[in-house]
Amino acid sequence: MSRTIVVGAGVAGLTAGRDLAEAGHEVLVLEATDRPGGKLRSGEVAGVRVDVGAEAMLNRRPEGIALAGDLDLPLTYPTSATSRVWTRDALRALPRTLMGAPLDLDDLARTGILSAEGLDRARHQIVPQVDGDVSVGDLVGQRYGAEVVDRLVEPLLGGVYAGQARRISTRAAVPQLLDLLTREQVDVPPPVADAPPVFASVPGGMWRLTDALAADLQRRDGVEVRYDATVTAVRRTASGFVVTTPTGEETCDRLVLATPAAPSARLLAELAPAAATELEQVAAASVAVVTFAFHSDDPGVAEALDTGASGFLVPPVDGRRVKASTFSFAKWDWVRDAGEGLLVLRTSLGRFGEEDTLQVPDEALVAASLADLETATGLTAAPVDAVVQRWGGGLPQLWVGHVDRVARIRAAVAQVPGLAVCGAAYDGVGIPATIGSARRAVTDLVV
Repeated sequence: MSRTIVVGAGVAGLTAGRDLAEAGHEVLVLEATDRPGGKLRSGEVAGVRVDVGAEAMLNRRPEGIALAGDLDLPLTYPTSATSRVWTRDALRALPRTLMGAPLDLDDLARTGILSAEGLDRARHQIVPQVDGDVSVGDLVGQRYGAEVVDRLVEPLLGGVYAGQARRISTRAAVPQLLDLLTREQVDVPPPVADAPPVFASVPGGMWRLTDALAADLQRRDGVEVRYDATVTAVRRTASGFVVTTPTGEETCDRLVLATPAAPSARLLAELAPAAATELEQVAAASVAVVTFAFHSDDPGVAEALDTGASGFLVPPVDGRRVKASTFSFAKWDWVRDAGEGLLVLRTSLGRFGEEDTLQVPDEALVAASLADLETATGLTAAPVDAVVQRWGGGLPQLWVGHVDRVARIRAAVAQVPGLAVCGAAYDGVGIPATIGSARRAVTDLVV
């Protein structure tokens, strides 16, 4: 039986391990931390267990939904609460957009997000002339003007990538925008009342997906998931690979690196130096998630928070500390039910290039979040509890040229028989994209 080592027990590594086991491989998954899941993680706030990492996945891509079904996990969908944009000193309705590119200019006008001058520029569209890759910000800015980028694209991309709109690749992040915005006429069908939800999650939290994956692997013969097992080096042998951990060496016929770009680059430095050099160029953003619980019967809490909003996004140009807030109790029925008299919400802080703003004690991030929540919503109540989860280097940046870079990485890795790579640094940070990356890596190994 062929033995494969998978380095990393996030959603990519666990998916790769499961697919390899189903293909008849003996599998060892090595994880540096004490738990599975990577950016899918739970935490407790005031006794309520909630997501402190990724809280949802795209429902309109099949990989995540199919995997949940394979694991017999039920799905849940967001409520009818809608998101806001906190800009120009007000919480304003988020209009219909495709990652910030407006799909209904009359709808955009009603929100008051743009100034009169910005709205006039958006109405006088200029068809972009694109040759090759282009940033999302530059593409949308050419068509609709800089203010659309600053007040719509930036907060939406900041929420997904913690990145900068004028650096993130359209081909990598939102390829459908290239076709849509380079047409003479942007024809967008009206919204469909019974359209499937954009996002889905798992009752009790998105972290249950990777916990179920890890449990599924542990039940299989010939499969082991080992925690607190940092991989410090890998080397090629005549028959396969040797993987070094602090407790010793493991041998295998095949090797999958399901780790972020920076550690993957270090491990590949001698094994696949061209791939390592490319991976070193994939930057990452650090973020922090602060989760709060408030008593729902505190004076002013419901009036400030329970307003039909699912949260808000914040454009960088407005100079706030938080970049987004999710009213989890309003967005997910299961969170409200689990709270039993508590309203649970979270804020997110940190964008690429703002790492210094996170180099403060947890208490400072809590205070900054509460100050912005008060300014945005009028909330003055003290929280029952607050929990800070930091994600250092947690979000890879898919800059212009990323698709070509990934092709070069995969070509270099393919020169080493039995080696594959996968994870959020390749095809996108979303859960379905990461699962797809793992499945491609397994296909490359077993075909």
